[in-house]
Amino acid sequence: NAHFIRNEGANKSFDEDKIYLINKRKERYKESNKLLKRALKIIPLGSQTFSKSITQFPRGASPLFIDHGIGSHVWDVDGNEYIDYLIGSGPMMLGHGHPEVLDAVHEQLDKGMTFFANNPHGIELAEEICNAMACAEQVRFVSTGGEADMYAMRLARAFTGRDKIVKFEGGYHGMSAEAQMSLAPEKLVNFPVAVPDSAGIPDAVRDEMLIAPYNNLEFVSSLLNEHATDIAAIIVEPLQRVIPPAPGFLQGLRDLCTKHSIVLIFDEVVTGFRLAYGGAQELYGVTPDLCTLGKVIGGGFPLAAIAGNADMMKHFDKSQVDADAYLMQIGTLSGNPIAAVAGLKTMEILRRPGQYEKLFAAGDMITGAINKHLGDAGHAHCVSGHASLFDTMFTDMRLYNYRDVTQGDTQKAAPFNEGLRRRGIFKSPGKMYMSLALTSDDLDQTVNAIEEAAKEL
Repeated sequence: NAHFIRNEGANKSFDEDKIYLINKRKERYKESNKLLKRALKIIPLGSQTFSKSITQFPRGASPLFIDHGIGSHVWDVDGNEYIDYLIGSGPMMLGHGHPEVLDAVHEQLDKGMTFFANNPHGIELAEEICNAMACAEQVRFVSTGGEADMYAMRLARAFTGRDKIVKFEGGYHGMSAEAQMSLAPEKLVNFPVAVPDSAGIPDAVRDEMLIAPYNNLEFVSSLLNEHATDIAAIIVEPLQRVIPPAPGFLQGLRDLCTKHSIVLIFDEVVTGFRLAYGGAQELYGVTPDLCTLGKVIGGGFPLAAIAGNADMMKHFDKSQVDADAYLMQIGTLSGNPIAAVAGLKTMEILRRPGQYEKLFAAGDMITGAINKHLGDAGHAHCVSGHASLFDTMFTDMRLYNYRDVTQGDTQKAAPFNEGLRRRGIFKSPGKMYMSLALTSDDLDQTVNAIEEAAKEL
């Protein structure tokens, strides 16, 4: 906090009320601030991931250090209680510590945590993924969604014998060199030129990536007409962050990929089992060639997957393809039994009647409250996404792509999010995730927090 206070103090002087409020906040997060001070000495940015670091919080606020979670609530190390709309960045759809999931995990813990060998639960989970996802005939497990995306792009190259990948500006597909192209470019250049988001990426990788604006089917069609014989795949989040696909966009991608013999990859790490049990493929009625999955399928444990048709997936099997078409994939914890049983139980509960209706009703209630209270307070805004995950942008534009998102008023977004946090609402700067653990009292408290934060803003 001292860092933030010094920065603000350089721009303007504080009156006594502001000093009092900052000191009060410091006291509220005293233990978190102690941990942050320790972390900054030994961890760059004081966090093991950028999205939890000090850069992602408004000035005067501090990253939280969470002590524990139960159901729809979490508690930080200072004892502050929050309704959790981050839920581990999406995987905890049932909330924290669901008793049935814990029972399944505890039963497996007594038998062993990991073996680096096949286990029956991994087979059962793969079978259920194939039952649920329209594109899935076979499944290969890895540990993280970013790892799954990396292998999916590599698989498309092995299958087609081509090198170039099309991705959409602002689309998130993990931390591989390919994925770190035009994720959040500070410099907006002409399409299809890729902009590296990270140091350490060779120019050769950038040259193999073609960037398109999301929801612009005309541009993609033109791009493919020029480069189709060099393009292995199009990778896309069906719901890009919180930007919905325009009507016909995903089907248009499907048609173009079929026409040009290009692999269509749906990154369903976020949307799989969340937008519907069968993911975005079910909701939008469009079947890709490959999809990647994560978050929900591990029930809160590290697990992700690549799923697709058998003709493509055989490239993981050296006995079925030529040596130069074989795709090696090894992972110590891939498909480990703890994550598998947690995912299986989570998915079993999601199949029960009424679960998705309850999830979406909670989202509809909250988005309705945001629209009402920010509207009543006179703030131009839009709520973008889906009933199960969404966020508020301070703009009167409808969002179609990454460049629309950059037009939002961050000078309002940051204090609005901080106003919610001070009223017991825990969310990321970019999304609110719904969970089935939310109660009517949680929703009422959230609506009240939105109303007060909107008035304060």
